[in-house]
Amino acid sequence: MDGERDEAVREFESHRQRLFSLAYRMLGSAAEAEDAVQDAYLRWHGTEPGQVAAPGPWLNKVVTNLCLNRLTSARARREEYPGTWLPEPVASGALGPMERAEQREAVSFAVLTMMERLSPPERAAVVLRDAFGYSHREVAGVLDCTEAAARQLHHRGRKRLAEGAPHPGTVDAEQNAALLGRFLQAASDGALEQLEQLLAAQVVVWADGGGKARAALRPVHGRVNAARFLAGLFERFTDGVRFELAEANGAPALLGWEGEELTAIGTVDVGPDGVTDIRILRNPDKLAHYAHRHRALSQNG
Repeated sequence: MDGERDEAVREFESHRQRLFSLAYRMLGSAAEAEDAVQDAYLRWHGTEPGQVAAPGPWLNKVVTNLCLNRLTSARARREEYPGTWLPEPVASGALGPMERAEQREAVSFAVLTMMERLSPPERAAVVLRDAFGYSHREVAGVLDCTEAAARQLHHRGRKRLAEGAPHPGTVDAEQNAALLGRFLQAASDGALEQLEQLLAAQVVVWADGGGKARAALRPVHGRVNAARFLAGLFERFTDGVRFELAEANGAPALLGWEGEELTAIGTVDVGPDGVTDIRILRNPDKLAHYAHRHRALSQNG
């Protein structure tokens, strides 16, 4: 019996990373995704050995339904969220290999933020279909609806995402990282003219403090306003901060450390005319998962 249970644990662990990837895309929160995966494990543990003929699809359905329930309550919480809500970042490797640009874009802050526009069933249909290659019939099986309804959910979800699609990127990851370095230097020096040259005319700065760290409650729009805001931010709040260039959600990110504590993560989106969106995450609750995994990866070389 113990041997069967050990095998069941090994079976679940072989699916864990994929289940986390599914839950994260559904929820936009690493902490909530881990909770959903753990709840799925408890349900898996409660089955009899050999009871589930196809563990992968069964676990995908369990996690999807757990996430659908969580999304319903999360929507109410986010309506009361102080200031801008941004997705929780994840470190390299947490979502598995992302060799293609399309894979990285699917978990970008821009796309995960836009996913909030979708209803929970639309979000599930888009994630299962686009990220996991489910057919409309398989999506229908997970969501307990007809194939036609699944097709319509996916169509509506894709349409809503297209309506708010981010500006197309024009640089690769290496160039993006170099631009982040120039951006950091200009902002640190308070060089408004140089900073403005890096920004698109309609740039927007989004900051998420969650009511637990100082952050702008509303987005800052426009090149001049954004440059002044960022220069002021660096002047007032970066004493004693160590900056590090790393990766979050498959893209270059700027980390701000105060001692051993991660206090900020910044990312940029780049369009034909320069930086179009700047996202600064300062909510400590959303930084904990990333910081823990980043430290572990650093210690392992």
